[in-house]
Amino acid sequence: MADWTEDRLLPGFEAKTLEFPDDYDGRVVATLVRLPPGGSPRGAVLYVHGFVDYFFQRHMAERFAAEGYAFYALDLRKYGRSLLPHQHANFCKDVAEYFADITRAIEQIGAPVLLAGHSTGGLICSSYAARGGRREQIRALWLNSPFFDWNVTPVKRAQLATVALLGQAFAFLSDSKSFSSAYGRSIHRDYEGEWEYDLQLKPLGGFPTYFGWLGAILAAQAKVHAGLDIACPVLTMHSDEADIVLDWRHIAKWGRTLGPQASVLAFPGGLHDLVLSRREVRDAVFNALFSWAAAH
Repeated sequence: MADWTEDRLLPGFEAKTLEFPDDYDGRVVATLVRLPPGGSPRGAVLYVHGFVDYFFQRHMAERFAAEGYAFYALDLRKYGRSLLPHQHANFCKDVAEYFADITRAIEQIGAPVLLAGHSTGGLICSSYAARGGRREQIRALWLNSPFFDWNVTPVKRAQLATVALLGQAFAFLSDSKSFSSAYGRSIHRDYEGEWEYDLQLKPLGGFPTYFGWLGAILAAQAKVHAGLDIACPVLTMHSDEADIVLDWRHIAKWGRTLGPQASVLAFPGGLHDLVLSRREVRDAVFNALFSWAAAH
């Protein structure tokens, strides 16, 4: 297995490639990113990104480090640093495919973690906290605008179900125009936002949305709706109508059902990725997160 090397995207960070058995696309890797080890009296955090995404939030990592956490982030297979030329970008047939990535990352960290997930990463991390092989090593779960439901009309919802059925037979059929560029434009500094990231790894117009992936997401969401009974403390955070990707009401509803120690907090005016919101909102997010984490 590869050693830690200088991360190619974020100066001052280190990265390690995690190898896995080939899948239906061929060779598979994930990438574990970290701030070089320092004092970590509060333990370790493992962050998992969302859909059409990868880890680039330097300020979040630095804030965790300042609060006494060893910070790690995972670029899942077929995302970001882990996307290989022969692969279908951001694709899975079942979100459980990512469980191996999270398990290996926890093994590499070598300690219990605060597991953190944004959007689709929040759905994946919730699923892992309920069924993953190292779930007993999750001290707590932080969810940043988790993708627990689709923000669509009833007609569109029925169409999604039909497309997912088709995806069971034709997983790689895709729609190249289903992903709106509005959110990306709202956060990238070349447009309306303040953040710099690689538009090849996180393109404004997204990657093709594969029908098989739609089915995987619907199946994972159905498990959330049926009840996951996550044992560790869970903190779910959401915005309001300022989240132009998801409906905050869905997040609030399902966040309260995740387990016996589930809490939900709202941050009006926040962006879909709350830590990319304007300074006063993201500061409130971090302050609430670390207060909650200290208590758990």
